[in-house]
Amino acid sequence: MNKKELIFFLTRNNILKTKSIIQAFEKIDRKDFILKKYTNEVYNDYPLDIGFNQTISQPSTVAFMLELLSPKKGDKILDVGSGSGWTTTLLGYIVGGEGKVCGVELIPDLVLFGRANLEKYDFKNVKIYQATKDLGLKDKGPFDKILVSASARDVPEELVNQLKVGGTMVIPIQDSIFRIFKKSRKQIEKEKIPGFIFVPLIY
Repeated sequence: MNKKELIFFLTRNNILKTKSIIQAFEKIDRKDFILKKYTNEVYNDYPLDIGFNQTISQPSTVAFMLELLSPKKGDKILDVGSGSGWTTTLLGYIVGGEGKVCGVELIPDLVLFGRANLEKYDFKNVKIYQATKDLGLKDKGPFDKILVSASARDVPEELVNQLKVGGTMVIPIQDSIFRIFKKSRKQIEKEKIPGFIFVPLIY
């Protein structure tokens, strides 16, 4: 499968729906975020190893999570578990120059890998940070949207606190993906979509 065929597959199956997200998949090439040994597999719809027991998620899962997140031009977004930098860069394209994307990654070698991949695109509004013992990037928040690409045990209070009131977080929890809507400082609304497997979120 080539890139055009992958995007056709995702749109035909109603996974990719939003114009800005489709355009991001067209402009931000998954090929730029993988290990070279997987070049012949880059557009297949499955995860690929990026080292350190981590993966770049399968395209259909990334598309599904981005559609749930509903990023918009001008949004300020936190991407937790940025890995190879693919989702961070996709989000950077979607939010445009008026927005901002902060990726955060725990594994130092993947921070360097993600930054090197991000540099293939001239985005001044996107940066990947080394994670600390504190989950997220509270000194950079609050955020309109938060995307988490590793599975948590429960809804992390630290991340909810970094979300603006009215903001949305998409996060895997155990074997499901949750969309969290922050209705007020103390109230959240949860939507559960089961049937997914992710590497664990370490915190």
